[in-house]
Amino acid sequence: MIDHISFGVTDFARSTAFYDQALAPLGVRRLFDVPEEHSDGVRVTSYGDDRPWFWLAEERATTGLMHIALQAKSRADVDAFHAAAIRAGGTDNGPPGLRPHYHPDYYAAFVLDPDGHNIEAVCHTPTP
Repeated sequence: MIDHISFGVTDFARSTAFYDQALAPLGVRRLFDVPEEHSDGVRVTSYGDDRPWFWLAEERATTGLMHIALQAKSRADVDAFHAAAIRAGGTDNGPPGLRPHYHPDYYAAFVLDPDGHNIEAVCHTPTP
């Protein structure tokens, strides 16, 4: 079980503006900004629901392939994530829809964040 993830970004303000908007439809919000005196002057923030589990730092930007899939409670939340992420400046990397090659109820949307990381929202709930 993964407890949390941290990664570096190239532009902290641009990335936090993106994630503030993109994650909101999933019930994920910014929870904690680390005081710079506790991070050697590096800007660091966390996102989560009831605890921080998604961390960004403006240091050593993560490069190469990175794909993060966040679980959504409903297909409507997947749709809302995709729309919010595009409005926030993300790039469409796969519109909301079923991906039956994963399994029959795999409903997901994919967006590239400001650094090109593939961020996905997925719902596994069967259609009623």
